[in-house]
Amino acid sequence: MDPVTDHLAGLAPALRETGEKLRTVIDAALPEATGAMWHGHPVWSLGDRPGRTPVCLVKSYPADLTFGLWRGQDVDDDSGRLVPGARRMASVKLRTVDENDPVRFAGWLRQAYELETR
Repeated sequence: MDPVTDHLAGLAPALRETGEKLRTVIDAALPEATGAMWHGHPVWSLGDRPGRTPVCLVKSYPADLTFGLWRGQDVDDDSGRLVPGARRMASVKLRTVDENDPVRFAGWLRQAYELETR
């Protein structure tokens, strides 16, 4: 297994299911990105160096997962789900697998990718 798979496998069952579904969405939306562990959590970056040009992350907490986008404040979000964070980041907290929105999240990811490759 790879380190991201190992990390997700170590989560509590509900969060593991949520994380694995989210990873499927990320991998499908960002085939150009490389998923790796960086600063203790999975990060998808462009190129072969984790964190060099990061696009998104999945950070686990006891009760939820945070799905964050490095340029999330620059992404169009008509749902209001993305919460602004430090610098240009924005994120959404996921407590259950049902909160995963593959179509919306894939759209955010493609926008974030485009922002990083302009």
